[in-house]
Amino acid sequence: MASLEGKVAIVTGAGRGIGRAHALALAGAGARVVVNDLGGALSGEGADKAPAQRVVEEIAAAGGEATANGENVADFDGAERMVRQAIDDFGRLDILVNNAGILRDRMIVNMTEQEWDSVIAVHLKGHFAPTRHAAAYWRERSKAGAEVKGRVINTSSPSGVFGNMGQANYGAAKAGIAGFTIIVAQELQRYGVTVNCLAPNARTRMTEDTFDMGAPPEGFDPLDPSNMSPLVVALCADKAQNITGQVFHVWGGAINALQGWTSGELFISDDKWNADALLGELLERFPDGAAPAGMVAGMQAAGGQSLRAQ
Repeated sequence: MASLEGKVAIVTGAGRGIGRAHALALAGAGARVVVNDLGGALSGEGADKAPAQRVVEEIAAAGGEATANGENVADFDGAERMVRQAIDDFGRLDILVNNAGILRDRMIVNMTEQEWDSVIAVHLKGHFAPTRHAAAYWRERSKAGAEVKGRVINTSSPSGVFGNMGQANYGAAKAGIAGFTIIVAQELQRYGVTVNCLAPNARTRMTEDTFDMGAPPEGFDPLDPSNMSPLVVALCADKAQNITGQVFHVWGGAINALQGWTSGELFISDDKWNADALLGELLERFPDGAAPAGMVAGMQAAGGQSLRAQ
């Protein structure tokens, strides 16, 4: 059911971690893959072609087809060149997995403008730019009468959907990616393109630098990056054509299709609210106050607790 024979995919940030797992899984399902990775440090500096090339070699050794790409996803023209490479090398583009990212964590009172700008650029603009150029290609094909079954898979984070202290830049970008997913899904549906999003939990150089992930357990490891990839392959299958605009939280074998903002508590008046009356209503409705639960509580409520207890 999830065969991707004949498909062509781009995976950004695919030289290591989750992106590498996605590239290998897509190739294993039959797709030809453009392995994009700037090869920079965790904080974004520098460049190295070796990580992407190693994944290309892994795919080739397993009998698949892949090519390396070293563009910076936050470079608008570079993102266009990346999309063009997929079309030039393999004749088409069917799947775009936006996964590249960096970290520059800091509490808000100490965060610099550069730390904010660089993280927002790589994550948020780094999703916009490749998607913009892939979408233009798919729209052109659709208007020419071709049947399009395009796929965009974005990458948010528990930090973005639940919130995590010390990551205002990263979390804001990741929350923006979730919102971007919902909007672009609505815009591109008419062209035959679905847009979905993952909020993954995995043991990678990014998370190990931020959290105490612990040593991998014997047997099933809920934090193995490859746990994320079956969902990507499934969403890229032709039979998933009507699943779009969803944000999935993934922890091991637990996957939640998140609901995002809901109507929540309703405060209603027949006329314009009086501030004092509204304050009284707020205090009555929230006698113990109201505050975000935080990322750990959100992850546990979304399935992580049962896995952690195993």
